[in-house]
Amino acid sequence: MIWALALTIVILTALGAPIFVALLSGAAVGLLFFPGPPLLALQQTIFGGLDAYALLAVPFFVFAGELMAASGIADRLIALVRALFGRVPGSLGIAALGGSTLIGTICGSSAAAVAAVGRNMYPRLLQGGYGVRRGAGLITSAGAIDIVIPPSIAMILYGAAAEQSIPKLFIAGVVPGLVIATLMGLYISISAWIADLPTEDRFEAREAALAFRRALAALSMPIFVLTGIYTGAFSPTEAGGFACAYAILLGLFIYRSLTLTSILQAATRAAMTTAQIMIVVAAASVIAWMFTVEGVPQALISEAAEAGLSPFGFLLTVNALLLAIGCFLDPTSAILVLAPLLVPIAISLGIDPIHFGVIMTVNLAIGMFTPPFGLNIFVAQSVLGVSAGDIYRGVLPFVAVQVVALAIITLVPALSLWLVETMS
Repeated sequence: MIWALALTIVILTALGAPIFVALLSGAAVGLLFFPGPPLLALQQTIFGGLDAYALLAVPFFVFAGELMAASGIADRLIALVRALFGRVPGSLGIAALGGSTLIGTICGSSAAAVAAVGRNMYPRLLQGGYGVRRGAGLITSAGAIDIVIPPSIAMILYGAAAEQSIPKLFIAGVVPGLVIATLMGLYISISAWIADLPTEDRFEAREAALAFRRALAALSMPIFVLTGIYTGAFSPTEAGGFACAYAILLGLFIYRSLTLTSILQAATRAAMTTAQIMIVVAAASVIAWMFTVEGVPQALISEAAEAGLSPFGFLLTVNALLLAIGCFLDPTSAILVLAPLLVPIAISLGIDPIHFGVIMTVNLAIGMFTPPFGLNIFVAQSVLGVSAGDIYRGVLPFVAVQVVALAIITLVPALSLWLVETMS
């Protein structure tokens, strides 16, 4: 059954079928043509896979991201980073990176960050001498940080699939996200210095203070949300609802950039995005259930034990596997299908499941801008009007930088677990 299921999924995915169609078709083939659970189980498991309280956080954070884009919050955050870095080599590129990272602390959506930062910064990067490839590659790759920095939709899905604490996963993502941002910032600055790219005006304390004052209300949003989650004042789902309410109040009464029409349009876009995510969640839950019924996780654990696989060897194998899979599958699909298979093996080898969740997320974040099918590449192509070939060449240096960051995060578990242990 498992081979027929896997083969059906691979063939349909290669033919360009939507991932949820490929997953459900594979499950149907397995249930129809091989003895086992009744076909009725397909319907029951589809709806059962969505019956998880943690998943309620997804539409809230998606809606918060849409509200942020509609209310101009992203522009204020980018302006703040530009004001802070002044004449640092690569200051324009660092502003794009910093803006994307700050946006990630609000919505956790990589595609939203690429769209928001791209519209604001790409023309300025071109004017600053970055060129089409360098500018497009920077914006496309910087957005990937947003699924590592909390609140992360990918980590919410991992927590639901692997039955792990979402607040702990959020805490664990803070330092690794900053490590990735720091290494990317260093590369941007050094490469800009070598290329002798022009810098912006020198740092002005008055300008920085003004930019900070304009962005203060926006900066308060992730602080309140994340502090509430970490202190246990409210759950991730309640935090998502708070983020939406805060964004609406901010846009209507502080920035006065939102209207009832724009809120409705943002809600419509969020509903469409949520539906796309949830249909994959439902389809992947069927596959995960069938793997469990067939004893695949237990078989893999036995194989790993018999092979004498060390924790380091397992993580090295997983990194190679996920980097390859991330080029073809979006993080939602990959996490929901692979987490139930890989997490039991990781636990059996003594690997902390929270650390493993960060490793999975970072791997799949890199896949979001890795050719040929990284999701961010298609978003950037649409928003920036740049050819796929230029984006492919532009992102390659950043793929290398983030792979280095992945190696550090994998080899040093304390980067993921220190804050978790400190705040427990």
